[in-house]
Amino acid sequence: MSSSSSARRGKFWRSDWFVGVLVVLAVVVLYQSTDFIGTLERRFYDYASTATARKPSDRIAIIAIDDQSIANIGRWPWPRDVHAELIDKLGAAKAKTIVHTAFFFEPQTDRGLTHIRKIKEALGDPAGNPAVENASRLIAEAEQALDTDGKLAASMAKAGNVLTPSVFGLGEPLGKPDKPLTAAALKSALDDGNAFSLASVTAQQPIDTIGNAAAGIGHLNQLVDVDGAVRYEPMLVNYYGKAMPSLALLAAAKSLNLSPADIKLNVGESVQLGKLKVRTDDVARMLPQFYPPREGKPAFPVDSFYDVLTGKIPASKYADKIVLVGATAAGVGTPFPAPGGQNLAPVELIAHITSSILGEHFVVQPTWALLASLGAFLLVAGYLIALLPRLSAGMGGALTAILFVTLLGTEFGLLSGGSVWVQLVYPATLLLIGHIALTTKRFLVTEAGKVKADEESAETNRMMGLALQGQGQLDMAFDRFQRVPMGDELMANLYNLALDFERKRQFNKAEAVYEHMARYNRKYKDLEAKLNRAKNLSETVILGGGGTHPGGTMLLDGGAVEKPMLGRYQVEKELGKGAMGVVYLGKDPKIGRVVAIKTMALSQEFEGDELNDARERFFREAETAGRLQHQNIVTIFDAGEEHDLAYIAMEFLKGRDLADYCKDGNLLPVPRVLSIVARVAEALAYAHRQNVVHRDIKPANIMYELDSDTVKVTDFGIARITDSSKTKTGLVLGTPSFMSPEQIAGRKIDGRSDLYSLGVMLYQMLTGVLPFRGESMAELMYKIANEDAPDPRVARRDLPERLAQVVARSLAKKPDLRYADGDEFARDLRAVAAALSGEPATVPVAASRGPAAGAGADDDRTVAFRAGEPRRTPARPQ
Repeated sequence: MSSSSSARRGKFWRSDWFVGVLVVLAVVVLYQSTDFIGTLERRFYDYASTATARKPSDRIAIIAIDDQSIANIGRWPWPRDVHAELIDKLGAAKAKTIVHTAFFFEPQTDRGLTHIRKIKEALGDPAGNPAVENASRLIAEAEQALDTDGKLAASMAKAGNVLTPSVFGLGEPLGKPDKPLTAAALKSALDDGNAFSLASVTAQQPIDTIGNAAAGIGHLNQLVDVDGAVRYEPMLVNYYGKAMPSLALLAAAKSLNLSPADIKLNVGESVQLGKLKVRTDDVARMLPQFYPPREGKPAFPVDSFYDVLTGKIPASKYADKIVLVGATAAGVGTPFPAPGGQNLAPVELIAHITSSILGEHFVVQPTWALLASLGAFLLVAGYLIALLPRLSAGMGGALTAILFVTLLGTEFGLLSGGSVWVQLVYPATLLLIGHIALTTKRFLVTEAGKVKADEESAETNRMMGLALQGQGQLDMAFDRFQRVPMGDELMANLYNLALDFERKRQFNKAEAVYEHMARYNRKYKDLEAKLNRAKNLSETVILGGGGTHPGGTMLLDGGAVEKPMLGRYQVEKELGKGAMGVVYLGKDPKIGRVVAIKTMALSQEFEGDELNDARERFFREAETAGRLQHQNIVTIFDAGEEHDLAYIAMEFLKGRDLADYCKDGNLLPVPRVLSIVARVAEALAYAHRQNVVHRDIKPANIMYELDSDTVKVTDFGIARITDSSKTKTGLVLGTPSFMSPEQIAGRKIDGRSDLYSLGVMLYQMLTGVLPFRGESMAELMYKIANEDAPDPRVARRDLPERLAQVVARSLAKKPDLRYADGDEFARDLRAVAAALSGEPATVPVAASRGPAAGAGADDDRTVAFRAGEPRRTPARPQ
């Protein structure tokens, strides 16, 4: 009885229908916990929805701010009178609607305009004075020429049909808005008490001058799907009860001679323009039609802004058309992935969406679509559990193929032919996975056949393991060896593998190999001794990484195990991460000297020519710094390369770098700062006399011990010997915030560049901030190269004027206006310090006129680029 019951239970667990149930549950878990099936569904939607016979509207044209236009007109952003000139041409050509997608959120005021207006005000009423009347007339002409915002507004008002964008920050509002919609924006807004739109909490609107001149303002928010693609269009954005239509919706309405007041909201169903009804979801999102390219050409004609502006393309081409003007140039227009494998700029997205609205070309998800998807899923689940196990292999394969094609074909046909989205990829995936699982289970080889297959594959795995070991892929080799039945031949292979792990100082992995061998034969060779040694090392050494990376952030157990060696130095422990690799505390056992050992696993980080260049740079540090013998420069003792590790042994320094003393609230007293910087200046003067330029002076590269008041300049790692034949002109290395203008420009530099960087450090140690900052690296570099540094007394009023003069001279843009050498810099600093302490100054402070204004940012990343490579200045909002 018991035997019969057990047999029935065994049959139950192995039955096909039970496997079908497990597959259904597994696919449900896969769908709920990952985006794998969702990704397949979106890809299928993109393909099917664009396989349509729908044609884009021929009333829409795009004028692109492309690379050609920027190359000919100038760097973006352009003066706004350039846009005004294009709008004048389009207005004269009777374009139906002009949609300009550039942002005009900030005024674009010429510096001279402010002075012109002050002069105009100062002249007063010119009546009765011919000379003043003539001057007033000239000033009025200059004011009009410089007021580009006014020119653009005048052109937009004259055209009468120009739409411009706004942008909203989406999210659920918790209180009241920071600022209400402008009067110009309210002209395009709709009342939306039913929240039939996406909620927003912030808004960016065009400046009043341009907004008031525009025929309408629409939002330009793109909804990005989880994979970064744009599939939905938010027709409305709700800003505290006011619904702002999208730019595409507003363009469609304007082209139909409709105003925002003619837009009707059918809550939860659609947005209506006259007789056009655009189906949406419950928050007014539509699925627009994205038209695929035809015969290698884009769906909508795209002309260059420059060609239209210069008349190469006549403006009459755009008569009675909806003209969309926007950026497509690299670095200006941000493309978005869209269905059909296209990357579309915002202006191109608006073209597709506007055409979809005008042609009622949208995709809908009816309420019954979810029920249809669920029904298809249950049908497939029933087929896998109840029917497929009863069918023969041939019949099951044929029926599964028919069901699979039917599911995907139905979704494809509905999308491409009817623009209806019923998601059937989920049940189709279940069908495919279930059929494969059941078929595989049913036709598994017998146990005897499996054993035979294992025997045949054992030799293959062993040979693969040997091949991988020869390539240095030891982990993969061990994985292959573990698949081979144990034997004397394999034991020899494993023994060699463990030795390779030991050579790479991966003692924990060597221990794992020895343990695997010991389970078969613990008496093999000296296995027990090898195992004990690997176990001790793996327990007492915290490895720094795999491969040839340093094997030691070494924490040893009191000397029970030999300490790792680098050259003649014992490695004691890890001190931290340096600019080029790991830094260890070491000891020369012969003379008992404690050193800091800087290492870098060059072969792990580089290969080929890059490896040779990296090795040359690393040892150049030792060569360069080894030449320098100064009480304020770290001393280099030795350099070498071992176990694929390049290392430099140097003086072990107590204390810490100056970075912490550059933060507001932790600043050192001014006399102490001047003393530190003066000693650094003298150290640099000595290095410069040896033809060595540091190139990366910053607080992080200056070590300071507070108790003993000791200063040391470190890390000449990117210095290069200025009289060396190996010097490559145009190579720029350093930390952006501390780089001199000539260093950023990639010009040949000398010691005065280091003194500029020291001046930046002095400014930061005095004020707690840097003289320049920017939202991007490009903006920071632009300010360093072009803007004067601010007076440090702006940030700290108690600083004396003489010190401000010293700082200004050190930060002069032109090297000739800075200190000629570090000794002169140090003398002026010591003179200021003496004046602060009340002692008579014996050395006069010589400071030339320096920078006057700027801003600061803290960015300690070290960067490298070559002079002559393009560097963009930060794009300013229009």
